[in-house]
Amino acid sequence: MSAPPKLVRCAIYTRKSTEEGLDQAFNSLDAQREACEAYIQSQRHEGWRAVSKAYDDGGYSGGSLERPALATLLGDIKAGQVGMVVVYKIDRLTRSLADFSKLIETLDAAGCSFVSVTQAFNTSSSMGRLTLNVLLSFAQFEREVTAERIRDKITASKKKGMWMGGMVPLGYDRDGNNDQRRLTINAAEAKSVEFLFSAYDETPCLSAVCDAAREAGILSKPRQFKSGATYGGKPLRRGQVHFILTNPIYAGKVRHRDKVYPGQHEAVIDPDLFDRVQDKLVINGRKPRGTVSASGRTRSPLSGRVVDTNGSRLTPTHTRGKSGKAHRYYVSTTSREATAHGSGWRLPASALEEAVGQATKSHLTTAGARLTLLQDAASTTQDQAADIGASLASLSTAELCLLVDKVTIASGHLDILLDKAALAERFNLPLDQVNEEALTMTKPFATRRRGVETRIVAGNMMPSPDATLISTLAKAHRWIAQMKTGVSAATIAKSEKTSDAFIRVRANLAFLSPRIQEQILAGTQPADLSLERLVRSEIPLDWDQQERKFGFR
Repeated sequence: MSAPPKLVRCAIYTRKSTEEGLDQAFNSLDAQREACEAYIQSQRHEGWRAVSKAYDDGGYSGGSLERPALATLLGDIKAGQVGMVVVYKIDRLTRSLADFSKLIETLDAAGCSFVSVTQAFNTSSSMGRLTLNVLLSFAQFEREVTAERIRDKITASKKKGMWMGGMVPLGYDRDGNNDQRRLTINAAEAKSVEFLFSAYDETPCLSAVCDAAREAGILSKPRQFKSGATYGGKPLRRGQVHFILTNPIYAGKVRHRDKVYPGQHEAVIDPDLFDRVQDKLVINGRKPRGTVSASGRTRSPLSGRVVDTNGSRLTPTHTRGKSGKAHRYYVSTTSREATAHGSGWRLPASALEEAVGQATKSHLTTAGARLTLLQDAASTTQDQAADIGASLASLSTAELCLLVDKVTIASGHLDILLDKAALAERFNLPLDQVNEEALTMTKPFATRRRGVETRIVAGNMMPSPDATLISTLAKAHRWIAQMKTGVSAATIAKSEKTSDAFIRVRANLAFLSPRIQEQILAGTQPADLSLERLVRSEIPLDWDQQERKFGFR
């Protein structure tokens, strides 16, 4: 008599991208589960048995692995409680080829396979894996095409002036007709919006408008979500007031990325008032407001002065690391999505300010020495030129940046326009005699990645030592010296609490040419020479080849 088949514990996983219909007595998840249970029953002779635990993800996209039921399933697989995953279709498990590879690694490590009921294959054979990869490639393609189609639909709809959903702005309610994406005016809230615009038109100061709104009892729009959680109904913050004042929806328009279209909803604010407020916001945005801290230090001296070639402004922002240290940036504001995909600008603030400050200092020093700051060179004495030079030498980077009227960032160069009035005031020059030709300059500009850091190269930059690279170079020499005395790489790795490979790869830095090492220590190495590039590259033994490969010749 033959031995009974080995027990295979089968987990049924179901998923649906939207929550639509999940409240029905029999929904898509139930249908998937029934099909999977029937398939497991057909394989009962192979020892397959369905586990009683349900793994259902309703309302979760297959484009991500961040799903609660899937996370539970993976945990049970790793614990050895599941030997087979059964799905209705492969795209119920994932629509991403990259995610599929991760899942296969997890399943293989736990000795688990999975099967698709409607596609009749499993991962226990090489042909099954090949077929899965092909099908998953098409599933990922379908998801990307669907995403493009949705984006195109949103663009087309907004061009027609339709409101495409999201948080309903203060002053409006959803139209009662769900077939039309329109907004209707909320009369009580509309008065609050009118108050904010009128207040800013009279007193163009966001802080003053916030105070006035608080005194008038104006609150943010109260909202209640399906979960029962509530939000809003609190005094407006400065950022909320700014968002309201810059939102074209109140002028009867709809914004899509960096373009504005006539909307199908009624305006709350008169277009003339809206335009006046926008003009005042732009003018006040050029002032160095909010750039000086309580200690007197200038935080973002280029605020309101940096634009791209489209005229779109880069605004200062910051993030905080784990240590709590703030890291400042100038970021494109017209399209956050463009910035995220690399087509916008996100530049480290200190590096950009240093580049602009040094370019300004160099340009003015040369103009002062050549007596070209004034229209009539003869009216500029050598003593005045010497005073200008001495003043420039004492100016900080922030003070140099405040002499700039506008910085236009383009791929490959910076166009800098100096502030005529600021120059005249700083160097005690007659305003009407300042030479217009001396106010403009163009400097080479490029960005280079150095690990997680973005380095800016503009004109003649000051030396910039790479602390991480220098530290690793010093360690490499120490490790090589230890190896010469007979200490093994494994012993060094153990003392450094790392791997042999880590030590061996980085120890090669000790064999860089003297010229390369000298420039690394001085901070004058090429901007794109990073520790990551060195350890990922094969370092030639010949010094001449090294210097050519890494840009020193």
